Amino acid sequence: MVQTPNKPATKLPPSKHQFAEVIHRLEAGGAMIPDTPENLMQIIAIWKAYAVPMDFYWRDLLYIAERVFLNPLPFFKYFLPQEYLDLQNHYAGDGADLRIWRGTGSVHPELLEFMEKGETGKMPRLFHHLWHDRINMEFAEECMRAMLWHRGLYVPTNQFDPYLDSDEYKANADRAIKAYFKKDPFMLALHKAFPEMFLEQCRQMSYYSNLGLFWEVMAPVFFEVSDLYDEGKITTVPEAMNFLVNGIFAIAGRPIYHHVYIDGEKYEIIPKSKGFTWLYEAALPYVEAVFYRTSPFRGTKSYNAQAKEVPDDQKDFHYGVLYADKFPVGTAGIPPTLLAQDMLHFLPPYLMNFYKQRCRGEDDILNQIGVTFQRSMYCVTSAVIQALRTALLYPLDDPNPKHLKANRAFFESQIDRFCRPEYGMKYAAKLNNIQTSDYR
Repeated sequence: MVQTPNKPATKLPPSKHQFAEVIHRLEAGGAMIPDTPENLMQIIAIWKAYAVPMDFYWRDLLYIAERVFLNPLPFFKYFLPQEYLDLQNHYAGDGADLRIWRGTGSVHPELLEFMEKGETGKMPRLFHHLWHDRINMEFAEECMRAMLWHRGLYVPTNQFDPYLDSDEYKANADRAIKAYFKKDPFMLALHKAFPEMFLEQCRQMSYYSNLGLFWEVMAPVFFEVSDLYDEGKITTVPEAMNFLVNGIFAIAGRPIYHHVYIDGEKYEIIPKSKGFTWLYEAALPYVEAVFYRTSPFRGTKSYNAQAKEVPDDQKDFHYGVLYADKFPVGTAGIPPTLLAQDMLHFLPPYLMNFYKQRCRGEDDILNQIGVTFQRSMYCVTSAVIQALRTALLYPLDDPNPKHLKANRAFFESQIDRFCRPEYGMKYAAKLNNIQTSDYR
């Protein structure tokens, strides 16, 4: 379990970092976001609202990776079959491998109710889909594409990406591709003429599986921390953050794999035996690609790199949720308005009442959801930072001043990412904004 000191370490002189208050808070076992009842209420509520559509995201991502696969016209890829609605989460339900949430292992009841009625009322799923009265999987796919595009993160610790370029992966993918198109001579001929085309599509499917397996864990984690808050057992921001940290370590070793099912036969494109794990091959790349980097939203940023309007190197991209301006422009990318629309359906009543009493009430509720979500993701990022410090460095109450100095250097290097002047990063980062309740 992660231990939280009662007060900041006093063996070091005060930090001279421009975000010294945040550094000291991290050294005391806290998060980048201040520990206030209002902040706690917001982050817990939005985690719950996020977890419900996430319960659809992970199921549909796995369905696409395992069943839809290389369908050239995947019109029904967002229509989850009953098999995947009943699919038991490995971290919830009576049959869980490790039970994190005390609730059901099948699809969440609130999600099922929304899928049946939506906002417009009960009607065939096709009408809900065409009316866009549904869970917006486009957001989930945008996150997947961010991970795919920012490949190579945390290599060599992350071995998932190098494996996608290995001869073994290519052979496994080739077998699955040929099996999938065995009744379609035209597609087989196309694969023979342009083998890299379907291979790259297969890599994308592997990332569908990667992200689906990642979110399968996060949904029950968010459900459980919400229940604990409702029961009065989570009372501070550090307690909420440390619940995530402990969850990260509890399931760090869960396998990341990609299996495809074709005519009842399983094809292991990425076998479980490769030993790829949730923390190094999914969680860390996800945080880096989605929280920090992603890509400039088309229509708000020019893609003219020669004019220095976007960074020359992908490692300098800063368009993730930690940097985003929250304007509801109806996009899957940044800002993630489609996610805000999904979360709107599942807001706890106490958060909805909170929104009604400030700003423009329900008239700007997507903006308010976006800002709350941003606050909550700074808390999630804090959990990742604390988990890395726990894994790589020293306890927060270590009596050795050299060890505390190493911890501080680590924390300062993490916060420095929000202070870089290049490409306006320090102005885009919202670390300073979330220090006050006035940011709304």
